[in-house]
Amino acid sequence: MTPDTPPATRPLGVALIGYEFMGKAHSNAWRSVGSFFDVPATSMTVVVGRTPDAVAAAAARYGWAEWATDWREVITRDDIDIVDICAPGWLHAEIAIAALAAGKHVLVEKPLSNTLAESQAMVEAAATARARGVFSMIGFNYRRVPALELARQLIANGRLGTVRQVRACYLQDWLVDPATPMTWRLRAETAGSGALGDIASHAIDQVQFLLGDAVTDASGRLHTFVTEREGPDGPEPVTVDDAAWATLGLAGGAIASVEVSRVALGAKNSLRIEVYGSAGSLSFDLERLNELQFLDGTESVVTQGFRRILVTEPEHPFVGAWWPQGHVIGWEHSHTHQIRDFLVGIAESRPAEPSFEHGLAVQRVLAAIEESAAAGGARVAVCADRP
Repeated sequence: MTPDTPPATRPLGVALIGYEFMGKAHSNAWRSVGSFFDVPATSMTVVVGRTPDAVAAAAARYGWAEWATDWREVITRDDIDIVDICAPGWLHAEIAIAALAAGKHVLVEKPLSNTLAESQAMVEAAATARARGVFSMIGFNYRRVPALELARQLIANGRLGTVRQVRACYLQDWLVDPATPMTWRLRAETAGSGALGDIASHAIDQVQFLLGDAVTDASGRLHTFVTEREGPDGPEPVTVDDAAWATLGLAGGAIASVEVSRVALGAKNSLRIEVYGSAGSLSFDLERLNELQFLDGTESVVTQGFRRILVTEPEHPFVGAWWPQGHVIGWEHSHTHQIRDFLVGIAESRPAEPSFEHGLAVQRVLAAIEESAAAGGARVAVCADRP
């Protein structure tokens, strides 16, 4: 049975591929989404991982009915309708394309893949599947932070006037210690890139999402501060960036600056976004995710200034499903919100956003930044046909 002939008498069966950090977050979302939102019933059917003991423990802990080690076998099962991919990026394309071909709806974590060629192949597979009523989505979960959705609405409604400048800064410090050991995230062959693909992808998606615009050109710089880390067989070279900087031009005329780092001491998970327009400005920090700062430039300069909006009212995006006003929500809720939107799309036979095409658009910007950095910071066009 496939989504072409949806189950009439049972919940939608979900297979989760990967059970570490993102797998844990997605498991929490699948457990909670039906308790707070009106969505199709789902079953946490099976979680897949490479190591039997570890994936079995994850299944028991996170509430999955079964565990398995072969994703290829799982995606062919008649009781699986949705494949949620939380595996590392180098596996995204193979799993997603195979799952879509098998008639399964697919949710895949960002970045879409490690290469533009793989991302393009995923977009083509998604388009073919969409024609058969099989849908896909990429997990840029910060689109589902209520304060950021409110910011997008304010910009779309003209409250900022003409947007001129955007500053997106995503800083973490989990790699600041040179003694932190080597992981797959620090090898180019498995991670693709470092802070650039890991967290600049979020920042770039937010720039385009908030403004409803597209990046047309980029100039950038990449840097690795700790060039060697201890691996299982001794010291290994770090082959990805620790930090990245970029200046982006947008089709609508705005200029955005993006700065990301995984060695910024004291910044735990700070995605800070500032948007400056001709009639107003906005400011947001993920470490205070229930708050949005808004300045109305049409007010008198005598009283003009940033005002703090506590985004916890039932009228705010997504919030009405949760707690009474003033009761804050957290980072994990953004994942529940994205699964809610994914399921509503399936129920209404329409694709939810962000699509694989949105993921590819971000990958093209990342590729332009890498090309610019390799050319000493030269300005590089972001082309739809970039190889």
